[in-house]
Parts: sequence; structure tokens; C-alpha cells
Amino acid sequence: MKIVRVQDIIGTEREVHGPGWTSRRMLLKKDGMGFSFHETIIPAGAELNLWYKHHLEAVYCVAGNGTITDKATGETHEITDGTLYALDQHDQHTLRGGTEDMRLICAFNPPVTGREVHDEDGAYLPDTSED
Repeated sequence: MKIVRVQDIIGTEREVHGPGWTSRRMLLKKDGMGFSFHETIIPAGAELNLWYKHHLEAVYCVAGNGTITDKATGETHEITDGTLYALDQHDQHTLRGGTEDMRLICAFNPPVTGREVHDEDGAYLPDTSED
């Protein structure tokens, strides 16, 4: 059994920051669950262009607001507390923070290692390590 408290992750190597986001990686590939699980904070007004070409992601908003735009269709959807979106087709998207910081709970498949950085397309490269 694993017990993980977000307050124990803050300020450690499992809290990762990038332009317009903070990710607290609660479960990683090395935890052996077959997926990774994160709490991600998107500040109000942030804009992120993302495309997880090598990962599927499900995201559940538990606080704040924003929007997600599907780049293939141009459709924009509101995100508020209680909204889930799933990037089940490796969807290129733009995520925008609204008037309040968004607090998102995210699951990635395959799991991330925690060492990934976004490439020029906003994607994580696939992990080829054995750990």
C-alpha cells in the first residue's frame, strides 16, 4: 500500500515547475502502478499549447476555472470544478487558465518518470528506460 500526501511532495524533486504550470507527481513510473498520477496547478491567465503524442491523459478539475481548445476542431470547452476531460486521441490542445488558478488531478498512461520536459510541440518524449 502506498500513502502519498501532497504536502510531503511540495518542494521536493516530485514538484516540477514549467512556464504556466506546477505539477506535483504523486505516482510515477517507478511506483509500479501502470499510470502516473499528478496534481497540476495552472495559474489564472496562463496559456499552454500541449500535445501528448506518446501519452493518454485524463484530467479532473477540482478547483478554479479555465478552458481547453481542441486544435483539430477549434472547439473550446469550459473547465470548472467537477469537469473531466480525457485526451484519448493524443489531442493537440490549448489549455488556458481562467479567472482563478485551476487545480487539476491528472493520470497519464504510460506513466511518466518525472524527468520529462515538454518538447517544441508541447509533448513528452516516450520513456524507453526500464526503471
